[in-house]
Amino acid sequence: MKASTLAPTPLRRRGRTLAEEAVASLTDSIRQGTLRPGDKLPTESEIMATLGVSRTVVREALSRLQASGLVETRHGIGTFVLTPPPAESASPFRIDPSAMVTAMDVLAMLEFRVSIEAEAAGLAAVRRGDADLAEMRRALDELKRTAASGGDSVASDFAFHLAVARATGNRYFSEMLGHLGASVIPRGRLHVTPGDREQYLERVNFEHDSIYDAIERRDPDGAKAAMRMHLTNSRERLRKASAAAASTPA
Repeated sequence: MKASTLAPTPLRRRGRTLAEEAVASLTDSIRQGTLRPGDKLPTESEIMATLGVSRTVVREALSRLQASGLVETRHGIGTFVLTPPPAESASPFRIDPSAMVTAMDVLAMLEFRVSIEAEAAGLAAVRRGDADLAEMRRALDELKRTAASGGDSVASDFAFHLAVARATGNRYFSEMLGHLGASVIPRGRLHVTPGDREQYLERVNFEHDSIYDAIERRDPDGAKAAMRMHLTNSRERLRKASAAAASTPA
């Protein structure tokens, strides 16, 4: 077992998100043998510096690699390269995040997420540790900061949901969400008018804080209800926005 290094290759967007670019870069290194089975990946900070991306992007990329069976994270030790599974062994059930190209796709995904993430929030409320709460808090603080300044808050929104999934202590929740990636966050498809922006942000922040508060006080039923409310409201917001766009004359 050895720690590996990556060649400095800052990413550039090519019609894909930075997380997708990071996944492609790391996958290439594994497939080409630069990173071999048993090798320990560089630290998150080293990958951030090498690829020129944020910690949120690195964590999303690693979650996707875990979901693909290319790496395994051993808590407290690091992330290690696994033997790439042969193509014929792949499960017939696959969700391709890049296939979610329409609002209807995202609406259907939100419906699916309600059942998965509501249960995850309940488990997180029972099993979370102080480090899990700190990770959620960092994501929410960053989300509020970027949203208030008019920046892109999709990554930090996704980071919060991924932190909740990780707090379950069940890797399948975080691997599923990591595989789906930030494309499941509907706010990237919502065009909120300046007049409605403050009310929209206030509502979303309240919903996220409700989830966090229930998990912090170890209230599984409250956490489930808060997550269900948030995702159901997100679906309704997107549905209304899509309906309004469809009725607007070209």
